[in-house]
Amino acid sequence: MARLTRAEAQERNRGRVLAAARAEFAERGFRETKIDAIAERAELTRGAVYSNFPGKRALYFAVLAEDAENAELPGDFEVGLTPREALAAFARAWVTRLPLVNDREAARLGLDLMPEVLASEQTSRPYAQLSRFTASLLGLALESLSPLSGRLVRVAESALTMLHGASQLAVAAPGFVEPFNVIAACESFADLALNDSWPPRPPIVAQVRGVDEPWSPPAAVDLLTGEPIRAAKGVVAVLGLHRLSAAEEMIRAASPSDDVTIAIVTGEPAELSALARLVLADFRWHLRQAFPVPAWPRVQIVVDDAGELAAAAGVPATVDGTEVGIRVRGGRIVRRAEGFGASYAVC
Repeated sequence: MARLTRAEAQERNRGRVLAAARAEFAERGFRETKIDAIAERAELTRGAVYSNFPGKRALYFAVLAEDAENAELPGDFEVGLTPREALAAFARAWVTRLPLVNDREAARLGLDLMPEVLASEQTSRPYAQLSRFTASLLGLALESLSPLSGRLVRVAESALTMLHGASQLAVAAPGFVEPFNVIAACESFADLALNDSWPPRPPIVAQVRGVDEPWSPPAAVDLLTGEPIRAAKGVVAVLGLHRLSAAEEMIRAASPSDDVTIAIVTGEPAELSALARLVLADFRWHLRQAFPVPAWPRVQIVVDDAGELAAAAGVPATVDGTEVGIRVRGGRIVRRAEGFGASYAVC
Protein backbone atom coordinates (compact mmCIF):
# COMPACT_ATOMS: atom_id res chain seq x y z
CA MET A 1 0.00 0.00 0.00
CA ALA A 2 1.41 3.41 -0.98
CA ARG A 3 2.59 5.57 1.88
CA LEU A 4 0.59 8.77 2.38
CA THR A 5 2.35 12.08 2.00
CA ARG A 6 2.36 14.41 4.99
CA ALA A 7 -0.31 16.60 3.37
CA GLU A 8 -2.48 13.57 2.59
CA ALA A 9 -2.15 12.28 6.14
CA GLN A 10 -3.10 15.68 7.54
CA GLU A 11 -6.13 15.86 5.27
CA ARG A 12 -7.20 12.34 6.25
CA ASN A 13 -6.82 13.14 9.96
CA ARG A 14 -8.75 16.38 9.55
CA GLY A 15 -11.60 14.46 7.94
CA ARG A 16 -11.61 11.93 10.76
CA VAL A 17 -11.70 14.70 13.36
CA LEU A 18 -14.59 16.42 11.60
CA ALA A 19 -16.58 13.20 11.32
CA ALA A 20 -16.00 12.32 14.97
CA ALA A 21 -16.86 15.85 16.11
CA ARG A 22 -20.05 15.86 14.06
CA ALA A 23 -21.19 12.67 15.75
CA GLU A 24 -20.31 13.89 19.24
CA PHE A 25 -21.96 17.30 18.78
CA ALA A 26 -25.11 15.66 17.40
CA GLU A 27 -25.32 13.19 20.29
CA ARG A 28 -24.29 15.38 23.21
CA GLY A 29 -24.60 18.98 22.10
CA PHE A 30 -21.74 21.45 21.94
CA ARG A 31 -21.36 22.12 25.66
CA GLU A 32 -21.28 18.49 26.76
CA THR A 33 -18.88 17.36 24.05
CA LYS A 34 -15.26 16.87 25.14
CA ILE A 35 -12.18 17.05 22.95
CA ASP A 36 -10.94 13.79 24.48
CA ALA A 37 -14.16 12.06 23.34
CA ILE A 38 -13.70 13.43 19.81
CA ALA A 39 -10.11 12.20 19.74
CA GLU A 40 -11.11 8.76 20.98
CA ARG A 41 -13.90 8.44 18.41
CA ALA A 42 -11.53 9.56 15.65
CA GLU A 43 -8.88 7.09 16.90
CA LEU A 44 -6.39 9.94 17.16
CA THR A 45 -4.60 11.69 19.98
CA ARG A 46 -5.83 14.87 21.66
CA GLY A 47 -2.80 16.59 20.14
CA ALA A 48 -3.87 15.52 16.66
CA VAL A 49 -7.23 17.24 17.17
CA TYR A 50 -5.56 20.46 18.29
CA SER A 51 -3.08 20.34 15.43
CA ASN A 52 -6.05 20.70 13.06
CA PHE A 53 -8.27 23.03 15.11
CA PRO A 54 -7.30 25.55 17.80
CA GLY A 55 -10.30 24.81 19.98
CA LYS A 56 -13.72 23.22 20.29
CA ARG A 57 -15.60 26.26 18.97
CA ALA A 58 -13.44 26.42 15.83
CA LEU A 59 -14.13 22.72 15.29
CA TYR A 60 -17.86 23.26 15.82
CA PHE A 61 -17.99 26.07 13.26
CA ALA A 62 -16.02 23.92 10.81
CA VAL A 63 -18.48 21.03 11.17
CA LEU A 64 -21.47 23.30 10.59
CA ALA A 65 -19.76 25.00 7.63
CA GLU A 66 -18.95 21.69 5.96
CA ASP A 67 -22.53 20.49 6.39
CA ALA A 68 -23.92 23.76 5.00
CA GLU A 69 -21.62 23.62 2.00
CA ASN A 70 -22.61 20.03 1.24
CA ALA A 71 -26.35 20.47 1.82
CA GLU A 72 -28.39 19.24 -1.13
CA LEU A 73 -31.24 21.21 -2.59
CA PRO A 74 -34.71 19.67 -2.37
CA GLY A 75 -35.92 18.06 -5.55
CA ASP A 76 -38.92 20.34 -6.04
CA PHE A 77 -38.94 24.11 -5.56
CA GLU A 78 -40.13 27.14 -7.49
CA VAL A 79 -38.17 30.40 -7.58
CA GLY A 80 -39.91 33.77 -7.38
CA LEU A 81 -40.19 36.22 -10.25
CA THR A 82 -41.29 39.20 -8.15
CA PRO A 83 -40.01 40.45 -4.77
CA ARG A 84 -43.12 39.08 -3.05
CA GLU A 85 -42.73 35.66 -4.63
CA ALA A 86 -39.00 35.54 -3.95
CA LEU A 87 -39.38 36.51 -0.29
CA ALA A 88 -42.06 33.85 0.12
CA ALA A 89 -39.82 31.24 -1.54
CA PHE A 90 -36.84 32.30 0.61
CA ALA A 91 -38.95 32.03 3.77
CA ARG A 92 -40.41 28.71 2.64
CA ALA A 93 -36.92 27.27 2.26
CA TRP A 94 -36.01 28.67 5.68
CA VAL A 95 -38.92 27.19 7.61
CA THR A 96 -38.24 23.72 6.23
CA ARG A 97 -35.16 23.76 8.48
CA LEU A 98 -36.82 24.98 11.66
CA PRO A 99 -36.26 22.62 14.61
CA LEU A 100 -39.92 21.81 15.14
CA VAL A 101 -41.18 19.54 17.89
CA ASN A 102 -41.03 16.33 15.89
CA ASP A 103 -37.44 16.71 14.75
CA ARG A 104 -35.57 18.39 17.61
CA GLU A 105 -33.11 15.50 17.80
CA ALA A 106 -32.20 15.94 14.15
CA ALA A 107 -31.67 19.66 14.73
CA ARG A 108 -29.48 19.23 17.83
CA LEU A 109 -26.26 19.77 15.90
CA GLY A 110 -26.99 23.42 15.19
CA LEU A 111 -28.74 24.40 18.41
CA ASP A 112 -25.63 25.89 20.01
CA LEU A 113 -24.60 28.11 17.11
CA MET A 114 -26.14 31.34 18.38
CA PRO A 115 -24.98 30.91 21.99
CA GLU A 116 -21.44 30.43 20.70
CA VAL A 117 -21.71 33.42 18.38
CA LEU A 118 -22.87 35.52 21.34
CA ALA A 119 -20.14 34.21 23.62
CA SER A 120 -17.68 37.00 22.78
CA GLU A 121 -17.18 40.07 20.62
CA GLN A 122 -14.63 38.09 18.62
CA THR A 123 -17.51 36.11 17.12
CA SER A 124 -20.52 38.42 17.53
CA ARG A 125 -19.03 41.39 15.70
CA PRO A 126 -18.06 39.39 12.58
CA TYR A 127 -21.47 37.70 12.68
CA ALA A 128 -23.16 41.10 12.71
CA GLN A 129 -21.17 42.14 9.64
CA LEU A 130 -21.91 38.85 7.90
CA SER A 131 -25.61 39.40 8.62
CA ARG A 132 -25.46 42.89 7.11
CA PHE A 133 -23.59 41.49 4.13
CA THR A 134 -26.17 38.78 3.42
CA ALA A 135 -28.97 41.32 3.87
CA SER A 136 -27.30 43.50 1.25
CA LEU A 137 -27.02 40.54 -1.12
CA LEU A 138 -30.66 39.62 -0.55
CA GLY A 139 -31.72 43.22 -1.10
CA LEU A 140 -29.75 43.45 -4.35
CA ALA A 141 -31.40 40.26 -5.58
CA LEU A 142 -34.84 41.67 -4.76
CA GLU A 143 -33.99 44.88 -6.63
CA SER A 144 -33.04 42.85 -9.70
CA LEU A 145 -36.58 41.49 -9.80
CA SER A 146 -38.07 44.98 -9.51
CA PRO A 147 -35.62 47.58 -10.89
CA LEU A 148 -38.01 50.50 -10.34
CA SER A 149 -38.62 49.79 -6.65
CA GLY A 150 -35.48 51.50 -5.36
CA ARG A 151 -33.25 50.10 -2.65
CA LEU A 152 -34.73 47.03 -0.93
CA VAL A 153 -32.03 46.21 1.61
CA ARG A 154 -34.17 47.31 4.55
CA VAL A 155 -36.89 44.97 3.32
CA ALA A 156 -34.30 42.19 3.22
CA GLU A 157 -33.12 43.07 6.74
CA SER A 158 -36.72 42.92 8.00
CA ALA A 159 -37.28 39.51 6.44
CA LEU A 160 -34.04 38.12 7.85
CA THR A 161 -34.91 39.51 11.28
CA MET A 162 -38.23 37.66 11.14
CA LEU A 163 -36.60 34.42 9.99
CA HIS A 164 -33.79 34.44 12.55
CA GLY A 165 -36.32 35.22 15.26
CA ALA A 166 -38.46 32.31 14.11
CA SER A 167 -35.44 30.02 14.33
CA GLN A 168 -34.69 31.07 17.90
CA LEU A 169 -38.32 30.75 19.02
CA ALA A 170 -38.64 27.35 17.41
CA VAL A 171 -35.89 26.22 19.79
CA ALA A 172 -36.92 28.16 22.90
CA ALA A 173 -40.70 27.73 22.57
CA PRO A 174 -41.48 24.49 20.70
CA GLY A 175 -44.82 24.63 18.97
CA PHE A 176 -45.13 28.41 19.12
CA VAL A 177 -43.91 29.18 15.60
CA GLU A 178 -46.47 28.75 12.81
CA PRO A 179 -44.42 28.29 9.60
CA PHE A 180 -47.16 29.40 7.21
CA ASN A 181 -47.57 32.68 9.09
CA VAL A 182 -43.83 33.28 8.89
CA ILE A 183 -43.91 32.78 5.11
CA ALA A 184 -46.90 35.11 4.71
CA ALA A 185 -45.28 37.78 6.85
CA CYS A 186 -42.02 37.70 4.88
CA GLU A 187 -43.96 37.90 1.63
CA SER A 188 -45.77 41.01 2.85
CA PHE A 189 -42.51 42.80 3.64
CA ALA A 190 -42.12 43.44 -0.09
CA ASP A 191 -44.96 45.97 0.18
CA LEU A 192 -43.54 47.91 3.12
CA ALA A 193 -42.53 51.53 2.55
CA LEU A 194 -39.35 51.75 4.63
CA ASN A 195 -37.96 54.96 3.08
CA ASP A 196 -34.86 53.07 2.01
CA SER A 197 -32.23 55.07 0.16
CA TRP A 198 -28.59 54.90 -0.76
CA PRO A 199 -26.21 57.88 -0.65
CA PRO A 200 -24.58 58.65 -4.01
CA ARG A 201 -21.20 58.68 -2.29
CA PRO A 202 -20.03 57.19 1.04
CA PRO A 203 -18.94 59.66 3.73
CA ILE A 204 -15.32 58.50 3.60
CA VAL A 205 -13.55 57.70 0.33
CA ALA A 206 -9.93 56.55 0.36
CA GLN A 207 -7.31 58.13 -1.88
CA VAL A 208 -6.66 56.24 -5.11
CA ARG A 209 -3.18 55.68 -6.54
CA GLY A 210 -2.42 54.78 -10.11
CA VAL A 211 -0.08 51.77 -10.21
CA ASP A 212 1.27 49.21 -12.63
CA GLU A 213 1.63 45.94 -10.77
CA PRO A 214 1.37 42.27 -11.72
CA TRP A 215 -1.91 40.47 -11.09
CA SER A 216 -1.76 36.69 -10.79
CA PRO A 217 -4.68 35.61 -8.60
CA PRO A 218 -4.78 32.03 -7.32
CA ALA A 219 -7.48 29.65 -8.48
CA ALA A 220 -10.55 30.10 -6.31
CA VAL A 221 -14.24 29.21 -6.34
CA ASP A 222 -17.08 31.70 -6.06
CA LEU A 223 -19.08 30.79 -2.97
CA LEU A 224 -22.38 31.83 -4.57
CA THR A 225 -22.20 30.02 -7.89
CA GLY A 226 -19.63 27.33 -7.19
CA GLU A 227 -17.84 28.38 -10.39
CA PRO A 228 -14.18 29.45 -10.71
CA ILE A 229 -13.81 33.17 -10.15
CA ARG A 230 -13.10 35.47 -13.09
CA ALA A 231 -10.80 38.30 -12.07
CA ALA A 232 -8.92 39.27 -15.22
CA LYS A 233 -10.67 42.64 -15.25
CA GLY A 234 -12.80 44.77 -12.97
CA VAL A 235 -12.55 45.47 -9.26
CA VAL A 236 -11.40 43.37 -6.32
CA ALA A 237 -11.88 44.21 -2.64
CA VAL A 238 -10.00 42.57 0.21
CA LEU A 239 -12.33 43.03 3.17
CA GLY A 240 -11.79 42.00 6.77
CA LEU A 241 -14.75 40.62 8.67
CA HIS A 242 -15.25 43.98 10.38
CA ARG A 243 -15.49 45.82 7.04
CA LEU A 244 -18.06 43.77 5.11
CA SER A 245 -20.48 46.69 5.23
CA ALA A 246 -18.29 48.28 2.53
CA ALA A 247 -19.24 45.56 0.06
CA GLU A 248 -22.55 47.13 -0.95
CA GLU A 249 -20.81 50.42 -1.79
CA MET A 250 -18.52 48.59 -4.17
CA ILE A 251 -21.16 46.43 -5.82
CA ARG A 252 -23.41 49.41 -6.52
CA ALA A 253 -20.60 51.64 -7.78
CA ALA A 254 -19.01 49.07 -10.12
CA SER A 255 -19.54 49.34 -13.85
CA PRO A 256 -21.91 46.77 -15.40
CA SER A 257 -18.94 45.49 -17.43
CA ASP A 258 -16.78 44.89 -14.35
CA ASP A 259 -16.10 41.58 -12.70
CA VAL A 260 -16.68 42.34 -9.00
CA THR A 261 -14.79 40.14 -6.54
CA ILE A 262 -14.73 40.25 -2.74
CA ALA A 263 -12.06 38.37 -0.81
CA ILE A 264 -13.10 38.01 2.83
CA VAL A 265 -10.19 37.87 5.25
CA THR A 266 -9.74 37.72 9.01
CA GLY A 267 -7.02 37.86 11.60
CA GLU A 268 -8.41 34.63 13.11
CA PRO A 269 -8.87 32.36 10.10
CA ALA A 270 -8.76 29.09 12.06
CA GLU A 271 -12.09 29.99 13.69
CA LEU A 272 -13.72 32.88 11.87
CA SER A 273 -13.20 31.71 8.28
CA ALA A 274 -15.40 28.72 9.07
CA LEU A 275 -18.06 31.03 10.52
CA ALA A 276 -18.01 33.11 7.32
CA ARG A 277 -18.23 30.01 5.15
CA LEU A 278 -21.16 28.76 7.23
CA VAL A 279 -23.18 31.97 6.92
CA LEU A 280 -22.53 32.30 3.18
CA ALA A 281 -23.23 28.64 2.40
CA ASP A 282 -26.51 28.84 4.30
CA PHE A 283 -27.46 32.02 2.43
CA ARG A 284 -26.59 30.40 -0.91
CA TRP A 285 -28.81 27.40 -0.13
CA HIS A 286 -31.80 29.68 0.39
CA LEU A 287 -30.92 32.01 -2.50
CA ARG A 288 -30.93 29.14 -4.99
CA GLN A 289 -34.46 28.15 -3.99
CA ALA A 290 -35.85 31.68 -4.15
CA PHE A 291 -34.31 33.59 -7.09
CA PRO A 292 -33.63 32.87 -10.75
CA VAL A 293 -29.90 32.95 -11.50
CA PRO A 294 -30.05 36.24 -13.48
CA ALA A 295 -31.29 37.99 -10.34
CA TRP A 296 -28.41 36.83 -8.16
CA PRO A 297 -26.11 39.61 -6.90
CA ARG A 298 -23.42 40.55 -9.41
CA VAL A 299 -20.47 39.67 -7.20
CA GLN A 300 -17.97 36.86 -6.70
CA ILE A 301 -17.16 35.97 -3.10
CA VAL A 302 -14.15 34.10 -1.75
CA VAL A 303 -13.33 33.36 1.90
CA ASP A 304 -9.58 33.86 1.62
CA ASP A 305 -8.54 32.00 4.77
CA ALA A 306 -4.98 31.38 3.57
CA GLY A 307 -4.60 34.99 2.39
CA GLU A 308 -3.52 33.92 -1.10
CA LEU A 309 -5.84 36.21 -3.04
CA ALA A 310 -5.02 39.07 -0.66
CA ALA A 311 -1.31 38.51 -1.23
CA ALA A 312 -1.84 38.57 -5.01
CA ALA A 313 -3.57 41.93 -4.51
CA GLY A 314 -0.51 43.23 -2.66
CA VAL A 315 -1.88 42.75 0.87
CA PRO A 316 0.62 40.45 2.63
CA ALA A 317 -0.93 40.72 6.11
CA THR A 318 -4.62 40.95 6.92
CA VAL A 319 -6.72 41.72 9.99
CA ASP A 320 -10.44 42.00 10.58
CA GLY A 321 -10.35 45.73 9.80
CA THR A 322 -8.61 45.37 6.43
CA GLU A 323 -10.08 47.21 3.45
CA VAL A 324 -8.09 47.35 0.22
CA GLY A 325 -9.49 47.88 -3.26
CA ILE A 326 -7.78 47.34 -6.60
CA ARG A 327 -8.80 47.76 -10.22
CA VAL A 328 -7.53 45.23 -12.74
CA ARG A 329 -7.17 45.84 -16.44
CA GLY A 330 -5.35 43.73 -19.01
CA GLY A 331 -4.03 41.37 -16.36
CA ARG A 332 -2.38 44.21 -14.38
CA ILE A 333 -3.34 46.13 -11.27
CA VAL A 334 -3.81 49.73 -12.42
CA ARG A 335 -5.45 51.39 -9.41
CA ARG A 336 -5.14 50.86 -5.66
CA ALA A 337 -6.75 52.30 -2.54
CA GLU A 338 -6.41 51.39 1.12
CA GLY A 339 -8.50 52.14 4.22
CA PHE A 340 -12.14 53.16 4.69
CA GLY A 341 -13.86 53.70 1.37
CA ALA A 342 -11.16 51.91 -0.64
CA SER A 343 -13.66 49.48 -2.21
CA TYR A 344 -15.77 52.33 -3.56
CA ALA A 345 -12.79 54.45 -4.57
CA VAL A 346 -11.42 52.03 -7.19
CA CYS A 347 -14.76 51.61 -8.98
